[in-house]
Amino acid sequence: MPGIPTADLDAILELTESLWSGLRGARFLVTGGTGFIGCWLLESLLHANQKFDLGLHAVVLTRDPSAFARKAPHLAASPALQFVQGDVLHLPDFEGEFTHLIHGATDASTKLVAEDPHLMFETIVSGTQQVLEFAQNKKVDHALFLSSGAVYGRQPADLERMPETWFGGPECANATAAYAEGKRAAETLCAIFAQQHGVPISMARCFAFVGPHLPLDAHFAIGNFIRDALAGGPIQVRGDGSPLRSYLYASDLTVWLWHLLLRGNPGMAYNVGSEDAISIAELATEVSQVLGGVEVHIHGQADPTRLPERYVPSTERIRSTLGLAQTIPLREGIRRTAAWHAG
Repeated sequence: MPGIPTADLDAILELTESLWSGLRGARFLVTGGTGFIGCWLLESLLHANQKFDLGLHAVVLTRDPSAFARKAPHLAASPALQFVQGDVLHLPDFEGEFTHLIHGATDASTKLVAEDPHLMFETIVSGTQQVLEFAQNKKVDHALFLSSGAVYGRQPADLERMPETWFGGPECANATAAYAEGKRAAETLCAIFAQQHGVPISMARCFAFVGPHLPLDAHFAIGNFIRDALAGGPIQVRGDGSPLRSYLYASDLTVWLWHLLLRGNPGMAYNVGSEDAISIAELATEVSQVLGGVEVHIHGQADPTRLPERYVPSTERIRSTLGLAQTIPLREGIRRTAAWHAG
């Protein structure tokens, strides 16, 4: 796969420039660094390292370094990155000092939740425990946990945007809640280690995103729609198209995460996503219009008597405390993502 466009990387550095001087000579441990979000973090880290001559280094824990080398050879070949085979359930005994930690291991795999929810839950919770103990022992300066908006459970249909202060939750007596409940328990561990052991870790509750490196063949509706459009259509909407979602472009996501790592309040969770709600049917139409006007097929029939399901965050906390905002509109995010995948 190609690297992230230089224009996106430059935009990230422009919005994070004040942060990088504090990372001179830093040494990172990154778990979950080979997925969608991880690639954006690593590429922007290398871009800053080169531009500002930071002399930083990152150790990236991955289950399959050779597979990632095939996926992103430009990252695997970087002397600033060291890829170590392993997983968070069996954390290697890393030697030396570490100054920063980003913990993002365990992706939102619907397949794993369906086939082995025990492993999903254990990986999130026990893995986070090990990573936090590592952060405590190494006395890292800053740490970030990549959590999920799934911790809220089903958003009330009449709640326009989900704030961090809403205290609902998923159905815990249901094995399919393994991912969401795992993230909830992991957040509690982060709060405990921040308060009791002084680990400076903040939490990013990630919602939905679009951008280069987003898989087009997974369970992400926007990726599937871009795939269908690039293939000439039609765009297939398997349900009734009524659920409401929102999508933050990956360069904005990356800017927010760097600020949360270095400026976030330890023990505090922040929603990371867009506040601009769009229905799945409207999203399919938007993708079609941006990418050539292919047909859209909606297979279900919406019930006009029911409020649509929502998964849309409030970002008031991150806006008011850190001064961050969305800069890339959805249509542009769709265009850039499609262009990257089209080569």
